[in-house]
This record gives sequence, structure tokens and C-alpha cells, in this order.
Amino acid sequence: MSSAKPLASLSLDLDNQWSYMKTHGDPGWEALPSYLDVFIPYALDVLDELHLKLTVFIVGQDAALDRHRDVLPLLTARGHEVGNHSFHHEPWLHAFPKDQIRRELLDTEKHILRLTGQTPTGFRAPGFSWSPALIEVLSECGYAYDASSLPTFLGPLARAYYFRRSRLDSDAKSQRSLLFGRFSDGLKPVKPFYWQLPSGHTLLELPVTTMPIVKMPFHLSYLVYLSRFSLPLMKSYLGIALALCRATGTQPSFLLHPLDLLGAEQVPQLSYFPGMDVSAQQKLRVFRIAIRIMAAHFDLVPMSAHIQALLKRDGIRSIPCRR
Repeated sequence: MSSAKPLASLSLDLDNQWSYMKTHGDPGWEALPSYLDVFIPYALDVLDELHLKLTVFIVGQDAALDRHRDVLPLLTARGHEVGNHSFHHEPWLHAFPKDQIRRELLDTEKHILRLTGQTPTGFRAPGFSWSPALIEVLSECGYAYDASSLPTFLGPLARAYYFRRSRLDSDAKSQRSLLFGRFSDGLKPVKPFYWQLPSGHTLLELPVTTMPIVKMPFHLSYLVYLSRFSLPLMKSYLGIALALCRATGTQPSFLLHPLDLLGAEQVPQLSYFPGMDVSAQQKLRVFRIAIRIMAAHFDLVPMSAHIQALLKRDGIRSIPCRR
């Protein structure tokens, strides 16, 4: 790392084919169809080419399956670190009681450790579905940080678009009523902050960074979607986001998903997903461009390095942990 640049952390939510189908209400997800045997070697080669290391948030159900016993260990073998992304990948995790949340965490930890040799120290909830109970359990279980916050006002719009294209009945939509968050999530800080718990304990929150001030998302899924219209538009959008980060002293946490690199030609069952009309070749081009632009201004690191640097700083804001 160059000490002349601020840090930006990279992470990947390793959502699998079945988890997208489950959230969308598609039949057949119970068979747990998977693309990890294709995606992981491909993604690791891309990351090696770009000399990148990142944090991969793994779903416990995938780590528990024997079919993934050869491919998931490649993540840590190739120098990446792991995080906890819940066991069942249910974006209604915010509605779970504490005991159920604790089982989600601990079962996932056990299987991730068994396969990768690492115990996760960070958590990201599926669908950004945080709750005070979740933050309390993470603190009680000794987690170093949470990364479930997406400070944007666009969550309800994204949810409405998703519901319109889904096969969900009214009960399923009610269960997913906070998918992608509330409008009020846009009021949360973009910079890292401490959750202040009623117990007096605190937990560091490292949000998925959105544009300071305007709170527009710019993680890779949004950049891929913008590239459908214009690559120059995509580059300008990212440039504005990073300029606002630099102007406000915000060190970004940049998020990737598997579908940011896979095309419908590889996963035709998910062709309905936004951006899946963009080829894998074009997505890879967008990713390379985005990384080149970010690396010009930031040192790109896994989340643990970002967290360690933050813990040495003073002046991180604390806010009460409540909905």
C-alpha cells in the first residue's frame, strides 16, 4: 500500500443462484442450484490479473454443502479473506428474534471455518436487512464490524421495481417489505460510525459507500447498469462519486456481486435481473475501468485492513442503535 493515498475497501457478497431465485420467488430454488464452481475460479483469475485482494461474504448454506468443498477453499488459498453473510440468505433477517439471528451467525461461522480455515470477523446482512437485534448479537458474538448499512433514499424505489418484475404473492411481498431498506436509511452516515447499544457496548459500522451529500449508490451493480446506456456516462458518474468522497474525506467501501461479472449467457435462469442483458465480457470491461479509476486515488484493500486503519483514528461518530 502507498501511504500517499487514502484507503478504499473491496468486498464481494457471494450470493448464489438459488439465493436470487429464492428472493425473487422463483420455483426450483429449494434444489439450491449453484454457479460457484464456475464463478469462483473465474473471479479469482480476474482479481489476480488486477492484483486485488478483497473480503468475500459467504452464505452458510453454500459452505455447508459438500459440492462446494473444493471451490470455496480457493478463496483463502488465493489470499482473500472471508466474512459472514448469514446461513439462509433471507433479506427479512431484520424480523428474526435474537436466538434465530445467533444461530444464523454461528452455523455460518462453523462451516466457513471448516472449509476456509478462517473465522469471519465481519458481517453483512442479505438485502441490507439490519436491525438492532442483529447489531446486539454481532456485538455479543465478538464481531469486529458490521457492513449491512446502505445509506441511500432509493431503497423503496429499488424494492418496487423488484416486486414489479417478481413472481411474489402478497404474503411474500409483505415478508420482503424492507428489502433494500427504508427511505430513512438515507439519513444514516456515509462514513463509518459506531452503533451505540443500550448495553453500553459499541460496534463499528462500515457502510456500503454511497455518494456523500446526495446518497446515490455507486457500487458495481449500478455502474454495470449505467454502462448499458453509455460507458462515458458510467465513468463520469463514478468520477463524481469519488470526487465527493475525496472532498469529504470519505474512504469508500466498494461492493461487488457475482452478477456484476456473470452474463445471462452463463446464468440464463437469472436473465430477468437488472443488468443481465450486459454480456460478461462487457461487465469485465466495466470492472477493469472502475478499478483503474479508483486505484488512481485510493489504495484498494480488504475490509480488515480498512477496519484496522479506522480503529486507529479519532472522531468516529456514534449513533444510537434503533430503527
